[in-house]
Amino acid sequence: MREKELIVYKDFGEDGALLADMVWLMEHYGTGEEGIQKESSLLYECMHGLLEMAGSHGFSGNLWHCYLTNLLVNNENSYSRACEIRGAVEGTINEAVLHDIAIFKEFFDYDFTDMMDKLEAPAFSMALSYEGNMQESKVYNTRIRDRICTLAVRFREDGTPEEMKATLTEFYKEYGVGKFGLHKAFRIAHKEGETVIEPILNIAHVKLSDLVGYETAKKKLIDNTEAFVLGKKANNCLLYGDAGTGKSSSIKAIANAYYSQGLRIIEVYKHQFQDLNDVIGQIKNRNYKFIIYMDDLSFEDFEIEYKYLKAVIEGGLEKKPANVLIYATSNRRHLVREKFSDKRELDDDLHNNDTVQEKLSLVSRFGVTIYFGAPDKAQFQNIVKTLALRYGVTMPEEELLAEANKWELYHGGLSGRTAQQFIDYLLGRM
Repeated sequence: MREKELIVYKDFGEDGALLADMVWLMEHYGTGEEGIQKESSLLYECMHGLLEMAGSHGFSGNLWHCYLTNLLVNNENSYSRACEIRGAVEGTINEAVLHDIAIFKEFFDYDFTDMMDKLEAPAFSMALSYEGNMQESKVYNTRIRDRICTLAVRFREDGTPEEMKATLTEFYKEYGVGKFGLHKAFRIAHKEGETVIEPILNIAHVKLSDLVGYETAKKKLIDNTEAFVLGKKANNCLLYGDAGTGKSSSIKAIANAYYSQGLRIIEVYKHQFQDLNDVIGQIKNRNYKFIIYMDDLSFEDFEIEYKYLKAVIEGGLEKKPANVLIYATSNRRHLVREKFSDKRELDDDLHNNDTVQEKLSLVSRFGVTIYFGAPDKAQFQNIVKTLALRYGVTMPEEELLAEANKWELYHGGLSGRTAQQFIDYLLGRM
């Protein structure tokens, strides 16, 4: 086995430890160097690792193949990053990758029968034909988990390294590579003093069609986002208006709708604005389009975090990358709290107009502003009827609307959120 001869596909981190152990066994089992008992113990330790992976990742079938496939789809290198979203590339790098894939094909084609016999470890066959219980993966959403298992089967069926390389390149084009390729949404965390972008494993599968009404607002958001993912000029977006009107749901729906076109979303909180330059530095040279998402954005007049945001959006010396946009939601149109005293001529501030302009300068950096207003009574009732039909609530319309009117009086007023909560309440009673 030639894992030390790998050129491009190296540096698998902690995940590569199992590969090193398995390759050592392939090369040395039965030679008498360690003894059957120690070699058998190492094989069972590897089997333990494969089954633990099956539990955390939700894999089934040939776990050895799933493990190898997972290494390939997560290894960010010069080739995989070049192919993500774009597909095949030209140049000598293809020869180096084909050299590595030929080695991986040897791993895929390896027959463990003799090893299991000599090490008296027939139980290892369970790892080669593993029936999972289809539990939810702690690492991937179900769609990606199933795609990796399917890709492992494709690799096994590929007759040559060239076919296997083409299959892998196709995957990179469709999904990408690593965490950005395999996940839709992310959040910021700090580990060992570094800013880290972590995947959000389960994002609500909201569609824009789930949001009843607001057709003009949705079209404005869709048009801007489509221009962005197509590489055209697009603007930062501010979705503002009344609470519970679907602003945040619209952003989640956008992330779901354009994931297949390379759109990714990173959620950032107000206290993390000072990390924005680090975040942008990590994503600016990738082939994806990134929306940095700020939910419920607003500032009191004593909070200064908005100054970080202003500099990042527009105003710093470094140009904002073309693959990054800012989308924010807020109940405030102007984001920073304003007071009447800001506009009084006799205010303590000598240049009070400067104070006003400073507070308005943030919102002016959002080229597209979209208003989501609370529905009136008729619109609220239409939302209720549409949701009741969608979820199969069987109740006479007159009774349904009467109950909905009573519900909104005690539970937050007229809004799409209130309507959804009312339908959830009815479903819980059914």
